[in-house]
Amino acid sequence: MSANHEHHHHPHEHEHHDIDRSLKKRLLISILVTGFIFFAELIGGYLTNSLALMSDAAHVFMDVFALTLSWFAIYISQMPPSETRTYGLHRVEVFVSFINSFALVLITLFIFYKAYLRLFSSEPIESIGMMVVAVIGLIVNIGVALWLSHYAASDLNIKSAFIHVLGDAAASVGVIIGAAIIYFTNWYPVDPLISILIGGIIVFGAFGIMKESSHILLEGVPKDIDYSHIMEDIKGTEGILSVHSLHIWSICHNVYALSAHLDIIPTQRWRMGEIFTEINEKLSEHHIYYTTLQAECSGCNPDDIFGKIAHKERNHHLH
Repeated sequence: MSANHEHHHHPHEHEHHDIDRSLKKRLLISILVTGFIFFAELIGGYLTNSLALMSDAAHVFMDVFALTLSWFAIYISQMPPSETRTYGLHRVEVFVSFINSFALVLITLFIFYKAYLRLFSSEPIESIGMMVVAVIGLIVNIGVALWLSHYAASDLNIKSAFIHVLGDAAASVGVIIGAAIIYFTNWYPVDPLISILIGGIIVFGAFGIMKESSHILLEGVPKDIDYSHIMEDIKGTEGILSVHSLHIWSICHNVYALSAHLDIIPTQRWRMGEIFTEINEKLSEHHIYYTTLQAECSGCNPDDIFGKIAHKERNHHLH
């Protein structure tokens, strides 16, 4: 005999809806403001012949892209589950974060290439215009970063957009310094050097987000979850003999799920429901609200802690 127990807890749904609505409004305003800066820096970079400014414009374009995808991901994640996507589309947020960061790395490689060429053939740059546009960009980016900072701490998707904006603010500072150096010394190679610095900032942030989102897409144990601690918590519940096939993963950046097989002491099986409830209360302290617990598994290997997955035979349909 075997028993399954599924536990789904939806804390503060109405509160989350209000937060999402507020966040979507903030993102929309940020998209419009950042879009204006993109055109200003692109045109300004072209008119002043500044690669650093145009590199910054490329980064700002990715900011617009990141913010737009973040807004879209919130909308998508609110769509209900279906028979073909039983978890809904929550993973879209994570997938967007990965694609966004990967695209940013590709653009940075192009920036590095252009900067390399400029180092060996310096061109005159109009430093005053370069500085004015960069100062405007810095002010706007600081404003947008502050506007999103509250949500970036707990949302991987918003964090990716936030890091873009923050990196762009730092890049604007670099452009301002470069413009000042050119104004006082006419040393034009500083412009491609600043471009390389901007690229370094971009790549550092992008790789961090790609690593984090890849971990979720590959069903890794959430970084703030201690697997052995969870195991001990479950085993420490009265009536539990052993735990195996324990899996912990993220549905999206802040929604965790768990499944496990539990061997219950025969004399304690009459209180199975009570045992499951106690375990779910313990798991909720780790912010794990989506659980599937199976008891008295007859065909399982109790020594298989992780529950190795066996692939079905490729030619099984031929027999």
